[in-house]
Amino acid sequence: MTKKTFLSHCLVAAVSTALLVQAPTAKAEIVDTQDLAMQSQTEKDQAKVRSFLERANVKEKLEAMGVKGLVAQDRVASLSEQEVHALAERIDAMPAGGNLSQTDMIFILLIAILIALIL
Repeated sequence: MTKKTFLSHCLVAAVSTALLVQAPTAKAEIVDTQDLAMQSQTEKDQAKVRSFLERANVKEKLEAMGVKGLVAQDRVASLSEQEVHALAERIDAMPAGGNLSQTDMIFILLIAILIALIL
């Protein structure tokens, strides 16, 4: 072997070793299906509450109680996952015809007061 071939072999070996050391390693982790479903459910609940706040009659009620629509949306965005889920369940339980019971009105009023107090 000549000196030139030997140096080229050493150079190839050094470059190969350097590339192997710097090669990123792939990580595989087990993903829990419930975690993925919970994230999806949380996103659905947040979308449901946001769409509820976008309704004209809800905006009117909130403004009559002294809460601006944008402020209410900001406050809903800062709620925990459990609070948003509870609100979404209450929205689902409300009658479609718009007849709110006294309990529903009290619940909405309490949320509006909570939002106003946080400000």
